[in-house]
Amino acid sequence: MRGKRLRALPSAVLAVLALVLSGCAGAGELGGGGAGVTTVTIAIVSNPQMQDAIKLSPQFEAQNPGIRLKFVSLAENEARAKITASVATGGGEFDAVMISNYETPQWARNGWLVNLQPLINATPGYDSQDFIPAVRNALSYDGNMYSVPFYGESSFLMYRKDLLEQAGLTMPAKPTWQQVRDIAARLDDPSKGLAGICLRGKPGWGEILAPFDTVINTFGGRWYDPQWNAQLQSPEVRQAAQFYVDTVRRYGEPGAPTAGFSECATQFSQGNAAMWYDATVAAGLLEDPTESKVVGKVGFAPAPIVAKDNAGWLYSWSLAIPTTSQHVDAAWKFMSWMTSKDYAKLVGAQLGWARVPPGARLSTYQIPEYQQAAAAFAGPTLAAIGSADQQKPTLQPVPYTGIQFLGIPEFQDLGTRVSQQLSAAIAGQQTVDEALAQAQKYAATVGATYQGEGS
Repeated sequence: MRGKRLRALPSAVLAVLALVLSGCAGAGELGGGGAGVTTVTIAIVSNPQMQDAIKLSPQFEAQNPGIRLKFVSLAENEARAKITASVATGGGEFDAVMISNYETPQWARNGWLVNLQPLINATPGYDSQDFIPAVRNALSYDGNMYSVPFYGESSFLMYRKDLLEQAGLTMPAKPTWQQVRDIAARLDDPSKGLAGICLRGKPGWGEILAPFDTVINTFGGRWYDPQWNAQLQSPEVRQAAQFYVDTVRRYGEPGAPTAGFSECATQFSQGNAAMWYDATVAAGLLEDPTESKVVGKVGFAPAPIVAKDNAGWLYSWSLAIPTTSQHVDAAWKFMSWMTSKDYAKLVGAQLGWARVPPGARLSTYQIPEYQQAAAAFAGPTLAAIGSADQQKPTLQPVPYTGIQFLGIPEFQDLGTRVSQQLSAAIAGQQTVDEALAQAQKYAATVGATYQGEGS
């Protein structure tokens, strides 16, 4: 948040998180694991690349017999809630946590995270300057890194080249959302089990709001004006919301109100959708022959635009150490292994080069085998990450940073509430205007707490 004082997590959120935290009981041993053995408990998101890390972790343990790893693997929404609950309340359940560029600078300001820079500097060959600059900067506070990236991502449009060709269609080099909608309309064929496009509809500030906020931004909308007046009923936001809801209702995947990243990944990789707008990290999954039926058939285009010329988000799943951890050195030893240059080579050699975590290290893109495996998407991925600017997310001025999120602590609760309204509109339970009217009330309540503060 630019020009605003530090805020603790809102009490309303903490009340919810306290309930969530009670569900963390039994997450794992926090002490020994045997004489001379340190158990490091890691809260991790259960996305495919993270599952690969768990699969490879016995090799780390073999190299470090004094460390035992215990993973708590959770779906994205659950992971965000439980990790936030633990760290914000000083619960101490976890020695290492998977967070993002949303939490990192805020939690660093709050003193909740260990400053990793001294550990980074003392680790030979770790080379934090090898991290993609936009990602490194997003995970830093006051010039120091407080989390280290496992992978980084922006967003782009993935599309079936073969289906477009068969229909006599051409994907523009920089497609607009209106062009994407028209292509979706042409290719949508429910009788063949083919959706024109997959777009997230699942509630969650990190689910539907990730793509939806980029649509707001490129339509010229914003959440707040510089005086923290809520803008979710502005003509630009209404147009963006109506467009998104109409597109996914008419040409989207079955079960769209409950479809998030994982569900769309399955739909598209199994050949059930003609297009998919989502995270650049998905490309490796689509080019993995053990997981995907569309290998070699996928094209990649920049995030669709309307009024704002660049629309892709910026996100990084990263690893951090809560200040409550009793095993900082052991946790860092594992984290530095999982985010090292050599880890990329290990994944490529043992699991396949398309499964290497992308968007974190520049050196990954210099590995010949990875260059070959990622030839179709490496360039578009780097271009998307490089063009994302979370300091200037909108056409009009705003008092916040962040592209697909707002860099304020209230956004976890606010974003989730707004996402539920949009998902209900996709489900046909209410109109877009009704959804935005309620969303505006939520946003106005949060905005009022910032009004009148000094800049």
